[in-house]
Amino acid sequence: MKKVKIIAGISWAFLCLILIIILFPGLNSFSVSVSKLPFMKLNPRYTGGEIANQVISKSCTLDIRRPVFNGFLKERNSGFVQLDWHGTIPDMIKDSIDFDHDGNKDFCISINRKDSKTVLNPFNKKVKEVLISTPTSYGWAARVKLVN
Repeated sequence: MKKVKIIAGISWAFLCLILIIILFPGLNSFSVSVSKLPFMKLNPRYTGGEIANQVISKSCTLDIRRPVFNGFLKERNSGFVQLDWHGTIPDMIKDSIDFDHDGNKDFCISINRKDSKTVLNPFNKKVKEVLISTPTSYGWAARVKLVN
């Protein structure tokens, strides 16, 4: 019985090795095809969430994304709203933002792009602070901390 287990174990290891050698060249195309399945998507904590509103001006476009509060099992108590500026952005950005679409401005954000200084004036008690304000490959992005 001991010899049968040893032979079965060696056979199983050999079959797995052959399978890995056969599948290895196709792993990249396999992973790309799996990533395109409908249930596969990036977490909004990494992408900033879906675009909820767009403010378009002559030279610049502001994307206001949906607030992100998601957690692993349930919504978190704190989250953020991401703002993305695209196009020809002025050296001094100053915008009033209504992230919850209730008709009232929730905060005003001022960004000096030369020294990366960001000032937040909250008008809503849910708005807390600027988490990050940084230049990006497409323009400028800022995340503002919110409480639920």
